[in-house]
Amino acid sequence: MTAKRSAGILLFRGAEAKGAGARAAGTDPVSAAQVLLGHMGGPFWARKDERAWSIPKGEYEPDEAPEAAARREFQEELGLPPPPGDLLPLGSVQQTGGKVVTVWALAADLDPRQVTPGTFEMEWPRGSGRLQTFPEIDRVAWLDLAQARTKIVAKQEIFLDRLEERLRG
Repeated sequence: MTAKRSAGILLFRGAEAKGAGARAAGTDPVSAAQVLLGHMGGPFWARKDERAWSIPKGEYEPDEAPEAAARREFQEELGLPPPPGDLLPLGSVQQTGGKVVTVWALAADLDPRQVTPGTFEMEWPRGSGRLQTFPEIDRVAWLDLAQARTKIVAKQEIFLDRLEERLRG
């Protein structure tokens, strides 16, 4: 059996300075950086905040290219197309349940008020036989890297580390 695969895009903004030039100028390239994360929707996450935020992402089939899946899932989860720009690969990580998540970073801005999240259905309460519809993501916010580290799902924190490494050059 093949492990499930998921792909996503981590938007970031405010990190214009990079590498040696930024260090020589005395500027920290990540001090003003922010990332866009979504709080997971549905009843399991409703009362949680720490470790309940995620990079917009979703599953894809083996015949779909991961980058194409990341772009599609961004649109499905946020209701907006990914902004134009070059995707920076941040690699993959295997989550606790075995799913392999691949993420790209994208320098862009986006107004969280414009997000119209996709939805999913599930039986709720469990065993009730009633299907209810919930948003994939119930809110979206720009967070600085320190905040994001306390909010993001633990296994996705490595993507913040990798983004910070790229921003530092």
